[in-house]
Amino acid sequence: MSTQVRPKRPSATQLRRRKRGDKLVCLTAYTASVARLLDDSCDILLVGDSLAMVVYGFDSTLPVTLDMMIAHGAAVVRATHRAAIVVDLPFGSYQASPEQAFRAAARVMAETGCMAVKLEGGEEMAETVAFLTRRGIPVMGHVGLTPQAVNTLGGYRSRGHDERERAKITADGVAIAEAGAFSLVVEGVNEGLARELTEIVPVPTIGIGASAACDGQILVTDDMLGLFAEFTPKFVKRYRMLGDEIRAAAREYAEEVRHGRFPAEEHTYKPPRRPG
Repeated sequence: MSTQVRPKRPSATQLRRRKRGDKLVCLTAYTASVARLLDDSCDILLVGDSLAMVVYGFDSTLPVTLDMMIAHGAAVVRATHRAAIVVDLPFGSYQASPEQAFRAAARVMAETGCMAVKLEGGEEMAETVAFLTRRGIPVMGHVGLTPQAVNTLGGYRSRGHDERERAKITADGVAIAEAGAFSLVVEGVNEGLARELTEIVPVPTIGIGASAACDGQILVTDDMLGLFAEFTPKFVKRYRMLGDEIRAAAREYAEEVRHGRFPAEEHTYKPPRRPG
């Protein structure tokens, strides 16, 4: 009797080796049902703190808690078997000190079973990244437009258009890579800067509103599927418009219920026939 062997999830070391290799395919996932559908197509599924807006309806990522990230991360891990699962550390759970970051990251990894955590920030977070990686916690970095710092960055605008900002983002990316991160999300930056940063750092860059030259790409799944229509960033491509499909299905369902066409006979249970 043959048994089906499931593919192993890639490790942080294996993903790091994809620098200038096959492009890394990454999407966000927050629920078991969606993660299950994405698993076979993706190298990495990120349980991002963007769930604040997408799932919970907040205006920013700031209200997300560690417990929320753990609950969603565990659901995504349980539903998948192929993709590497990375979980965001939420705002306030890691910035105070490397020790605080370790406690938060250890909880996330132990309680979800994920492969790595992601944190935002540049040179100021390099010590924390090194602290975590030396203690066995793989880290994905995130530079450029960092949503957790939206209040100090002056909003969700693209970055890296002047020399000072370009130099800062470049230094941030180099510092996080040198500190031991296995990959680096580069978000919302000048295309030329993203291209240059990809050439400089020794780890894969994963672009979102960055450059096709990055070693991989990530999008928020709900944006890509046309489910989250409140705002469409310039860098989003709508591969489907499932939001329109859902609205149409809901309208059809409502019409049938109101006119007594649903449930039909085939949707109801009948009493069993008595013998004889």
